[in-house]
Amino acid sequence: MPNAMVMSGYGPPDVLRWSHVPLVEPGEGEIRIRVKAAGVSPTDLAIRSGELRFPLGDPAVLGYEVAGVVDAVGPGVTGTSAGDEVAAMLMDRGGYAEYALASAWAPKAASVSWTDAAAIPGSVEAAAGVLRQLGVKGGERLLIVGGGGSVGAIATQLAVAQGVEVVSAVGQRDDAFAEEIGARPVRYGAGLVEAVRALGPVDAVFDAAGTGVLADAVTLAGGPRRVITLSDHEAAKHGVTLSVPTADRAPGAVAEGLKLFAEGRLRLKERHVMPLRDAAEAHRLLENHEVRGRVVLTVD
Repeated sequence: MPNAMVMSGYGPPDVLRWSHVPLVEPGEGEIRIRVKAAGVSPTDLAIRSGELRFPLGDPAVLGYEVAGVVDAVGPGVTGTSAGDEVAAMLMDRGGYAEYALASAWAPKAASVSWTDAAAIPGSVEAAAGVLRQLGVKGGERLLIVGGGGSVGAIATQLAVAQGVEVVSAVGQRDDAFAEEIGARPVRYGAGLVEAVRALGPVDAVFDAAGTGVLADAVTLAGGPRRVITLSDHEAAKHGVTLSVPTADRAPGAVAEGLKLFAEGRLRLKERHVMPLRDAAEAHRLLENHEVRGRVVLTVD
């Protein structure tokens, strides 16, 4: 039987345990992936801790993004066969495992490493999806709060490529990186509104951080209509949209992100690589802010 990091319940990182799980056959329109690497997202930590609660399935396996080799294809699947290298965004989770089922995937170029490919799906889907929902276009000015994070960095590059001027709210250590990818950095904190206004009015705000800045974001955007957050659950209180991953939020984004990265036109934040068996330790390190950038779990 294959193995996975199974969540035994809500709680601290040690609820994640290496366990045998059934090998499930792919259904209609699905493929089964022999996982080589899986990304760890902030949502994974929120679910595991109990901050987010919903039916998890049995076994409960976290992980929204994987890269690996197609192992089997289900009925109705065309254009993909066993042996193909792919990356996938898993809407129903299941990535912390030796095998995962996917209903949407994209080809991985041989030049892209497994760890890089696994770091792309969730971040590029969120970045492209929110930019699409905001309807930003060339000539506008966009504030990205959390521009130094994985999603914010990708959103910056996608927006700049569309001719959007990006103002990026970052910590001091991310100033240089924000500038390198085309943004104008400003500092988080009490002076955010003044710092952004000194650069001119903004047309929209993308909160990629979820750090309680929605009141300032609404002020800067002149109302909540063009403010979207990825994770601040006070969104409704401010009349702001809380964007969640759906199958139609950013169709094609993973394929485009992999292509841009393979062509050298997309930069990723640093990756911290750990074995899948150490997923609990990865969660602990992230919660304690002992690692920067993305954590990617690898499978031998």
